[in-house]
Order: sequence, then structure tokens, then C-alpha cells
Amino acid sequence: MQDTVSLLIANILESYEEIGGINNIDGANLPSKRAITQICEDLLQILFPGFHDEEPIATQKVQQITSGRILSIVDRLRVEAFKSLRLQEPECPRCRADQIVFHLIHQLQPIREVLQTDVEAAYEGDPASASYDEIIVSYPCIEAIAIQRLAHILYREKLPLIPRIMTEWAHSRTGIDIHPGAAIGSHFFIDHGTGVVIGETCRIGAHVKLYHGVTLGARSFQKDDQGKIKKGGKRHPDVEDWVTIYPNATILGGETVIGFGSTIGANVFLMESVPPDSLVRNERALINIVSKKNRDRTISRPLEAGAEPLLNYEI
Repeated sequence: MQDTVSLLIANILESYEEIGGINNIDGANLPSKRAITQICEDLLQILFPGFHDEEPIATQKVQQITSGRILSIVDRLRVEAFKSLRLQEPECPRCRADQIVFHLIHQLQPIREVLQTDVEAAYEGDPASASYDEIIVSYPCIEAIAIQRLAHILYREKLPLIPRIMTEWAHSRTGIDIHPGAAIGSHFFIDHGTGVVIGETCRIGAHVKLYHGVTLGARSFQKDDQGKIKKGGKRHPDVEDWVTIYPNATILGGETVIGFGSTIGANVFLMESVPPDSLVRNERALINIVSKKNRDRTISRPLEAGAEPLLNYEI
């Protein structure tokens, strides 16, 4: 048994020498995913006091609790930010990490203000919502948007790794994948949320509503002379104010713009811009209603934008 285990260990060690690119041996210490996860949890407690706590918070203790939490976040995030910066800047001074962390803390108040508009949008946009409390404690979109808005601050400060760790943590919890680079306006609501993907270079205006399964993605990627994908550039669409995009719509391309006040129907696949106040629907979609008692009788009609199929639909 001991010999077998020793052989397996030797094989793993040998693979460390032969397989490159996925090792970080003798390299700089990476940011801790576990530490970032806890920091995200604590930041949610700051943004929504009393909603992410096991014990109620009394008014007379708010200052003490909040002060302790912010000081703790600053201390821990400074360490992780320094680790992250050092990967690209080996001589990076710690003051750069400090500046980024203090900038994030400075932005907590304006982030809370815009998050209040997101909660309002969810309440006004979902007839099933019973209260603001229900939305904050249970709607996955609020958590995903809150973490993305925090991560976006760090992304704009060019902090490596940590913003993406934060949004992928939210992705794993909510099923909503928003890149930290996406710029998102106020009153943003994602109904249901599962399967939503929003790319790095998206610009989303105010009062935008998305449903589950919506993708704001990139078209096919350009490649260089070596056949490798070119990085950077505007790759994802822009969505202007007061736009609604229904379930499973896919909108691609960095030059694609969805104009003000437009509605994109369910299952639409779009790679071109849409003028303001447009209704885009998939005319190819048919809904087939079949009688269970008489299978020969079939009624077909176009699937309206946002309509739910009664039995089945074909694309």
C-alpha cells in the first residue's frame, strides 16, 4: 500500500515538471479565493445592514458594528490587493493597494444609492414581489448586481484577478454571470436571472430589464497571425435606457446597439443594431397546440414576444 501511494505521489510530482501553465510553484502568492469570498459576504452586510446578519442590529450598535466591519475589510482586502498587484508589478508599493481599497470604501455610499434603485426596479417590475425585504433577502439578481457593482470599481482601478473572483463567486451562487467590466446604469432588474450572461464591454443604460437566459455576448473572435484570439476591443453590445429583453434572447457584437425604449422578444438572435422604440420578435417561431383527444387536429400561431408556450414550441 505504501509503495503504491509513493508511486502515485512521484507521478504527480513528475507532472509538475512536465505540465506547465497550471502551476504556481516558486511564484508570487496569489489572492485567496476563500478570503475574497468572506470579504464579499462582509461587503454585502455593509451594503444591506441587517439583511445578511444572523442577529438583528440595534440602532445604538450600528456605528460600532459598521466601523468594525469596514476596518476588518480594509485590513484583509489590502493584503489580497497587494498580492494581486504584485503579479504584474513585482516592485509594486503597498500604497497602490491601499489607494485602491480606500477608493472602494469611499464608493460604498454611492453604490448603496444605486442599489436602492435596483431594488425599486425589481419591486416595480415584478408583480410577484411582495416587499423590498423579500427582494433583498431572496432575489438572486440583487446579490449578483451588488457584487458586480463593487467589482466594477476595482476593475476600473485595473486591479487584476480580484474583480473576476468576486463576480464568479456571485455567478456560482446566483446563476447570473456579469463580467466586472460591464458598465450598468441605475434601476437595473434581472427577472429570475438563471443563465444570464453579460460580457465585459457591455454598456447598459438605466431602467433596463432582462429575463432569464439572456446573453449579451461577443461575435466570432478575430485572430492574429499565430492563430491566437486577439484580446481587448469593444466586443459586446450596448443597451440604451428603458429596454426590455425577454427570455433566451441572444444579442451579439461590439457594434450592436439596442435603441432607447426597445423591446426584444423571447428567443431572438440578433447581431445588428435596433433603432429606438423598436419591437423585435422571432417571426419564425410557431406554437403548436395539439388536441390530446384528436392528435390529427393541430392549431399553429406565431409566438408573440414574451409569450409562454402552452404545450410546446418549435424554432
